[in-house]
Amino acid sequence: MIPIKNMNRAISFYTKTLGGSLNMRAPGEMKNFWASVSVGKTEFWLVRPDKQEKRDLAYSTFVVKDIRKTVAGLKKKRVRFVPGERVGRDSRVEGPIVYSPYGAAARFKDSEGNFFMLWETARM
Repeated sequence: MIPIKNMNRAISFYTKTLGGSLNMRAPGEMKNFWASVSVGKTEFWLVRPDKQEKRDLAYSTFVVKDIRKTVAGLKKKRVRFVPGERVGRDSRVEGPIVYSPYGAAARFKDSEGNFFMLWETARM
């Protein structure tokens, strides 16, 4: 479940920006309180909680085959990435992408302020 503030904006972000699909949206008076979307093979429930909370961590991670290509594509769609930060001696940063011996990561926020991470596993 992903907490959201504005259902129309969130559905637009997950379907148009991330290329997902809308599976179901609550009918009638509940239409702005929950919806189901899929991105790739993953289904998410967008829910509007009564109270918003502060979030600093990536709650969900998208595993990608080519992080550079994915980041470039999402930047063209105006997704804002968090600047990359070194996580150890063996890491290096290229823009928003942090490379380590285990793989590469890049974090971004959705339209509602939730953090997500892209992850590409290192080829051994």
